[in-house]
Amino acid sequence: MTQLLRGHNLMVSADGFGAGEDPSSTRPFGHADPADLASWAGATASWPNRTEPGGSRGLDDHFTREFHRNIDAEIMGRGKFGPQRGPWEDLSWQGWWGDEPPFRTPVFVLTHHVRPSFSLGGTTFHFLEAGPAEALTRAKEAAAGRDVRLGGGPSTVRAFFEAGLIDTLHVAVAPVRLGRGQRLWNAPEDFGDGYHHESVPSPSGVVHHLYWRR
Repeated sequence: MTQLLRGHNLMVSADGFGAGEDPSSTRPFGHADPADLASWAGATASWPNRTEPGGSRGLDDHFTREFHRNIDAEIMGRGKFGPQRGPWEDLSWQGWWGDEPPFRTPVFVLTHHVRPSFSLGGTTFHFLEAGPAEALTRAKEAAAGRDVRLGGGPSTVRAFFEAGLIDTLHVAVAPVRLGRGQRLWNAPEDFGDGYHHESVPSPSGVVHHLYWRR
């Protein structure tokens, strides 16, 4: 069975930003309110952090479930892992997700400053100084026949897209404007070369954009 590199639930503002400016240890989305980008997923019945019964079904719930289906490794950029830049000055920082990160797979963090691997719950973080193709080879080996998820952030997604390595991509565009920050695209059509593209509006107000290789 062919292993795929899949992007899932990448959340973007209507003006193309995947996160705001100036992220910090307490604000991973910088000046942006994460609820503005992610409320559609948090309202679903399948949202993993749900503490009460209920939640929406339908299209948004389908994409929330797809996040984990047949995935056994993730690739992310250093900016998604944390706000530090340059050499690691604080190795006690272990990401924004607490003691139980939601990935529950090996996660390969792309960085120019390698640090030792560590595990939290069912997630092990590995730090690689590698280009997209090498990182994907490592992640596919770790996934042992299952698919690899491309987790972001925006610059990492663009790098893998420009390298022609993404097989399928799902981007949820929220009806908010951030004005500045980390840009994924100028318009959804920027990712059209070599891919089929469909957009599907949801009752929640987001528009789901789907890309798959031609």
